[in-house]
Amino acid sequence: MASNKKSPTPKNPMTPAAASRVQSTQAKAGGDTGKNSFPARAQGAAATNVNKGVVGETPASTGAGKGGRKSPSKGTRK
Repeated sequence: MASNKKSPTPKNPMTPAAASRVQSTQAKAGGDTGKNSFPARAQGAAATNVNKGVVGETPASTGAGKGGRKSPSKGTRK
């Protein structure tokens, strides 16, 4: 017989930022990001976690300012 108990909250619930990284990585690699793909399921899990209050909502620009090409400041050329 199936149990009606809810599963406990995972130790590391899926966050919107993590789902975004999953989807971005898969897309850059040319993988499937459509319906029922892992990135789509990760995004759904993150949305569910936000709606349930398990995790907070994060801004869309979570990776802003990290990495990338460093351009020299004006006047630093020798």
